[in-house]
Amino acid sequence: MQLRRHVGWVAVVLGASLVAACGPAAPSAPAPEPESEGQVSSPLTELVVNGTFSGGTVAPWWSGANSQSVVENGKLRINVTGTPANPWDAPSGQDNIVLVNGRAYTLSFTASASATVRVRVTVQLGAAPYTAPLDQYITLDGTTRTFTFPFTSNLATTAGQVTFQLGGVGAFSAFLDNISLTTEDGGGGTGPVGMTSGFYVDPNSNSAVWVRNNGGDSRAARIQSSIASKAGARWFGNWSGDIASAVSSFVAAADAADKLPVLVAYNIPGRDCGSHSGGGAGSPEAYRTWISAFATGLGNRPAIVIIEPDAVAQLDCLPNDAERQTRLGLLRYATEQLRDRAPNTWAYLDGGNANWIAADTMAQRLESAGVRNIRGFALNVSNFYTTAQSTTYGAAVNGALNTRYGYTKPFVVDTSRNGNGHNGEWCNPAGRKLGVLSQVGGGAEMLLWVKVPGDSDGNCGIAPTTPAGQFSPDIAIRLIDGT
Repeated sequence: MQLRRHVGWVAVVLGASLVAACGPAAPSAPAPEPESEGQVSSPLTELVVNGTFSGGTVAPWWSGANSQSVVENGKLRINVTGTPANPWDAPSGQDNIVLVNGRAYTLSFTASASATVRVRVTVQLGAAPYTAPLDQYITLDGTTRTFTFPFTSNLATTAGQVTFQLGGVGAFSAFLDNISLTTEDGGGGTGPVGMTSGFYVDPNSNSAVWVRNNGGDSRAARIQSSIASKAGARWFGNWSGDIASAVSSFVAAADAADKLPVLVAYNIPGRDCGSHSGGGAGSPEAYRTWISAFATGLGNRPAIVIIEPDAVAQLDCLPNDAERQTRLGLLRYATEQLRDRAPNTWAYLDGGNANWIAADTMAQRLESAGVRNIRGFALNVSNFYTTAQSTTYGAAVNGALNTRYGYTKPFVVDTSRNGNGHNGEWCNPAGRKLGVLSQVGGGAEMLLWVKVPGDSDGNCGIAPTTPAGQFSPDIAIRLIDGT
């Protein structure tokens, strides 16, 4: 691999009832973590000054209107006075934070408050438009808790800020300590985003192949312009042949172009509960062999991987607890393989969608499935919920992860078909529309086209005769037009 750096870009709760499958379709052919043995982490660079307040002084932390800061018992005490209407009306923060586009960061701190309050925490641009690569709401009370927020910057600036925005909830005191903002390395970026110069456009996606084979079709130019030329994921499953070779060829082509590929591992036994996208590996042993070879194919090259859409959310469809535990064990194995054997991959375990599994239940399932081993979790894969709905749900899942296990995780959102939101149907519904293009940031760590727009969900909806995973130019045009 050519190493490049660019500044450029458990317990399982099973009580939630099973809703209609919202799973993706199986595409047609060609379609700071714990260190493991043998991994070496890069040195961390600390960006915050005076985060422990051990010297008894506040500087360079500042307070805005309606807030005053003092050091008390080795902590920063911020007193909110009056009744400021909005969070930003009573801020405290630190300026001159250097942020690099595409670089990974982690903000951590301990906090408590004299009352139960909701506080906004940001890492943001210090001037309008106040772009915020990290924007989180947390709940504080009399118990001191540790908060950890990994994120990737979607801006480059020497004028960043860390802020704690305390207004909108009346008068109270917040207590902060051990504030740290770290990034690996002092170079031009870390992780797969920093190693590449944008997302990879799959030249052999189903949409691209259809355009090449149907150049005389009046729809081809529009599909090429709006879908086939855009970055999206490639799905890998039991149709992919030699999986190590298939994965290696895909990521090698992306690496040669200095682009970041997005892959979906979709081969869990009992996939999609036997619905339109049923299938998967024939046994747990076969799956372990398959996912291990998948990780081998990635090697050291940069990549994004979505692990097994719907596998966590669909635990309810499995007939007994033994099979549910088997699935969770296979997912944990997948996270361990990707963690240990693909050091430049960020992997995200699928976490369903905004209206499927309760956030607290999903948090417990993700913990059981090994999410702490990898970068984070993925939402809305092959579904239609708005980005705002998805990010609200992701924040709720993170809140539950933090409350129960003391950590949070970045998450990504599939925006391939959510431009008009969800209408209550999941299988080739009418009136849906393409969402925003793949990008870093946008309310989540990344917004990604995970589902290939135009690929059918199954023999249903507006494509009753188009099997799951087959490209339909009619579906594609309706997604372009929102009809």
